[in-house]
Amino acid sequence: MEVVNAIGRRKAAIARVFVSEGTGKIVINKRELDNYFPSTILQYVVQQPLNKLGVAEKYDIKINLNGGGYKGQAEAARLGIARALVKINPEDKSALRAEGFMTRDPRVVERKKPGQPKARKRFQFSKR
Repeated sequence: MEVVNAIGRRKAAIARVFVSEGTGKIVINKRELDNYFPSTILQYVVQQPLNKLGVAEKYDIKINLNGGGYKGQAEAARLGIARALVKINPEDKSALRAEGFMTRDPRVVERKKPGQPKARKRFQFSKR
């Protein structure tokens, strides 16, 4: 099997995912998964599509991550891995879609508007 690649995005984070056959090693920006994401919750988020299909020990995954915070990066990696797994085996798509792993989360930070301190917050109103 050749290397299969996919892109996952979330907020400002972009994950380029490369999946090849191997022993279940996940390397992110040349660091191990548990080194890059010390939080077990974020490690779990990244591995969700693999665990759902039961192929966690079957593939080696290399991920280039940039932009965003750690939560956005973890979810971008999850989407990228799910898309790569569907490229490998299209029959898995419905199982991953049912869990919501195939949907790109469209929510991003709302822009700041001029004449106010934040996106929706207003400066204090003074009647007199």
